[in-house]
Order: sequence, then C-alpha cells, then structure tokens
Amino acid sequence: MLKVGEIIQTVKGLIETKVDLMKLEIQEEFLGIIARLILLVMIGSVLLLVLLFFSLSLAFYLSTVTGHPFMGFLIVSLIFLLVLFGLFYVRYSPAVQQKIQMGLRNFILRNRKDSDEEE
Repeated sequence: MLKVGEIIQTVKGLIETKVDLMKLEIQEEFLGIIARLILLVMIGSVLLLVLLFFSLSLAFYLSTVTGHPFMGFLIVSLIFLLVLFGLFYVRYSPAVQQKIQMGLRNFILRNRKDSDEEE
C-alpha cells in the first residue's frame, strides 16, 4: 500500500514540474515577442532609410526636370504633405485601426498554433 506521505510528495513533484514547465513556456513566449519587436524596429529603420533616399532621389530628379533647384524638393514635400493629410483624415477610422492592430498582433503576438505548426 502507498503511504499518504509518498502520495503527497508525488503530487508536489508533479505540481513543481508543471510550474517549471509553465515558466519555461512563458520565457519562450516573452523572448519570441522581444525578438519580433527587435526585428520590427530593424525593418522600420531600413524602410525609413529607403524612403529617405528614394525621396532625395526623386527630389533631385524633379529638380533637373523642372530646371529649378528647389522645385523638386517642393514637389516631394507636397506629396508627403498629402500623405500626411490622408493619414490624419483616416486616423480614427475603425477599419484602418483594426487592420493595423491585426497586423501587429499577427506579427508580434503570433498564436501558439502558428509556432506549434512550424515545429
């Protein structure tokens, strides 16, 4: 017959093992989120540099086409101003906010099912 003390020790061992397993799973999830956030920042930084150099290239090209050194930069600035007004106009749109939230949630907080399927 099993003694009550042995049963209690076995149950304690199982609970401790389960707690340790949950800690490891939480750590893996946290590290995955941090890694994806770092990747998102790096992608954003490179995208910003690409946009900067594309804008400068477009401005210099338009300056040579128009023959005025400032016109290309003015045209590019007006394009960015239009984009800014467009973003300002849709800033409270539920559809836009939902798309952005879903995109970030899918990228940063991937479901466990996605990571389980990859393994």
